[in-house]
Parts: sequence; C-alpha cells; structure tokens
Amino acid sequence: MSASTPPATAAPAARGPLLVVFLTVFIDLLGFGIVLPVLPRQVTPYLDAIGLPPLGGGAGGAVIGLLFAVFSLMQFLFSPIWGRISDRVGRRPILLLSLTGSVVFYALYGYAVSVPVDPPPTRAAALTALGLILLARIGAGIAGASVGTAAAVIADCTTPENRARGMALIGIAFGGGFTLGPLIAYFGLAVFDQARWGVGAIASLLSLVALLIAALVFRETRRPGAKAAKEFPSVERSVAVLRMPTVGGLVLVYFLSIVAMAGFESTLALFTEKAFGMADDANFLVFAAIGFVLLLAGGCYRPLAKRLPEWRLLAAGVALMLVGMAALAGVAAGVTGRSVVAGDGDPLRWAFYASAGLVVVGFAFINPSVSALISRRADADRQGEVLGVNQSFASLARIIGPVMGMSLFSLHASRALPYAAAMLLLLVVAALVPRLTAEPAANRAA
Repeated sequence: MSASTPPATAAPAARGPLLVVFLTVFIDLLGFGIVLPVLPRQVTPYLDAIGLPPLGGGAGGAVIGLLFAVFSLMQFLFSPIWGRISDRVGRRPILLLSLTGSVVFYALYGYAVSVPVDPPPTRAAALTALGLILLARIGAGIAGASVGTAAAVIADCTTPENRARGMALIGIAFGGGFTLGPLIAYFGLAVFDQARWGVGAIASLLSLVALLIAALVFRETRRPGAKAAKEFPSVERSVAVLRMPTVGGLVLVYFLSIVAMAGFESTLALFTEKAFGMADDANFLVFAAIGFVLLLAGGCYRPLAKRLPEWRLLAAGVALMLVGMAALAGVAAGVTGRSVVAGDGDPLRWAFYASAGLVVVGFAFINPSVSALISRRADADRQGEVLGVNQSFASLARIIGPVMGMSLFSLHASRALPYAAAMLLLLVVAALVPRLTAEPAANRAA
C-alpha cells in the first residue's frame, strides 16, 4: 500500500462522513450565496451617508469590492492553516469550529445592516455599520476556509480509485449553494417583511443547522495513530507542498482555471444587460440556471469517474471550458456595436446560453479532477495541508479573476476581451495538463 492510500477500514465508514461533508459544505455555501446578491444594496445607504456613493464611479465601488474580496483573501490565508491543523488534531474539531464561526459572523452581518437607514444614518452610525460589516466578512472568510479540510475528509474515507467521485460531492454542493442561495435570499426577505437583518439571520440559522448535523452525526475520519508534523503552518510549508512532484503544476492548473471562471462570473451580469438588455429578474434566472447546470454536471461526473481516469475527465473539462470561452468571445464580438435585441428570438442569445453552459460543465469536470489528482499525490498524513494549499490558491484566483474580468470589460468597447483573456489562460492549462497527469513512478511501483 502506498503512503497516499487510505487504510482499508476507511471504506465501510465512508458514506456517513461523505454525507455530512456534502450537507455542511452545501449549507455553508447557501450562507455565502444568500449574502452575495444583497450586500451591495444593503451597503449603499451607509456609503451614501459618508459621501462615497458607489454609483459615482469613485471609492464607494472600491469599498464594495473590498467587502467581496476580503472574504476570499481570508480563505487564501487560512485554508492551508486549517488544513494543516486538521492533520494534527483531526477534521472534526476544525469543521465544528468553522461552522461555529459562520453562525457567529453571519449573525454579526445581520446585526450590522440593521443600523437604521430611514432616516439616513449619521456619519458615525454609518461608519460603525461599515466597520461591523467588514469584520463580519473577514470572520466569515476565515470560518469558510475549511473546504480544504472537507476535501481531506473525502480523501480520508475513499480509496484512490473512488477519490474523484468523492471530490465531485464538493462541486455538487457548490452548485447547489450557488443556485439556491439567491433564491432563499429573495424569498427570505419576503418572509421577514423585507427586514434588512433577515438575510444575515437566515445565513446564520442555516449554518447552525449544518453545525448541529456535524456535531451529532460526524465522526472523526483522520486515521488513528497517523503521524502529525510538529511544525506550525507557515509559508515555508506551503512552498514545500508546491514543490511536491506534479502538485505545484496541478495547483497552477486549478488556479488559472478559476481565474478564467471568476472573470466570467464577475462580468456576466454586465454582459447580459448590455448585450441583451436583461433586467435584474432575468439576470437572476441566468445565475440560477448556471448554478443548476453546475449541480447537474457534478451529478453526471460521478458515474463517469467510475469508468474514466481523472486525467481524461480533466482534459475533457479543459477542452469544454476552452471551447465555451472561445464561443463567448465570439458572441461578445458579434453583439458589439449593434442595438440591443430583446427577447428570446435573438440567435446570439441562444449562442450565449450554449457557450455559458459549456464553460460551466467544463469547470464542473476540472474541479474534482484536480482535487483528486492532488490528493493521490499527497501522503495520507498530509491531506489537509496539501488540499488546503490548493484551496488557498483557488481563493486567490477568486480575487484576481474578477479584477481581471472587470478591468478588461471596461477597457475596450469590445466586450470580448475578458473571455478572450480567459481563453488564453485555458490554452496554457491545456498545454500543462498532459505533462502533469501521468502517474508518478513511485505510485506505479506501489
């Protein structure tokens, strides 16, 4: 048995932990998806009160961007830390601590936005609200940096052959949270009679549900007697992970793919508005449809992973995403300079739907394939650390991608630039994949 192979006793106990990981990641992502669509609107009155209106093209928009970016920044910093600590103390304490933090900080967000806005708040009250919102976003980002630990749970209780199928559960959970989060936000606001604190309350309650499920059902999956390194998480440890054979290259593949995907996501609402004249309700449905396709593609990935190796599914995902981005760039170039054509009779609108679908399906294949390949190249006692580093760079990509996408979108009259840039990144990924997916000699010998 190789060092990266979980013990045989892990397999029978796999179903329970995998179910709990799916539920906790899914509900945790619901909390994120609930806050995402309403944060700009809820922050705007406080920015107006301190003289930084976000629609004026100045610092107000940058503040909203900061409130979004700081969540991913904290995940970038803390994913390796939580993963490394989980290798030492176990997965269960980290997941429970993470979910407890989500309960607290989403509740804090609800409290922060409950500062009255009618009549307009004083400058001091607005600054207090913004400070609490920033603290809540920082705390929620730190608490939500446990996806690497969740991936380590899957690695603990699956065999290398079933690793990709297990990793697909996280992608399905992301898709479900991305789809249902905004829906619950809008319906939840109606339930709470449009109370501003309602969104934070719902996110906190859902995180509490996930916490209770984990506390009552989840049992530790880290192997008894597993070796735990004494070194505390550090930059040097993360660099050492990146130097592991093929792991650094696979992390780069994941990073570039997410930069491309995040650039697509961040410009989507603007593109559909300017290209097809879609209102907010139509844009909301587009985002929900993307989440649904991501969810469906993740479900299709699992049976395919039983028949095909991860590297083939990864190559297929890169190819689909590359074709989709190229088609999107073509659609964007086609609508540039023309009058907006409303309604579903526009053929370019249907081409856009098909192109976006290819991008999402491709990404749904890349995500679990890379995680499974990285996990198989890591020692069983370092799964949390290695997968945490991978998720850390994924979080960094979710900061860089929107900045790249939005900058290119406004840089030139052609709306094709963000998708053309994403296509170039994916060409680099396509060139890297064949060099990284061959099984290491040590693993073949084992």
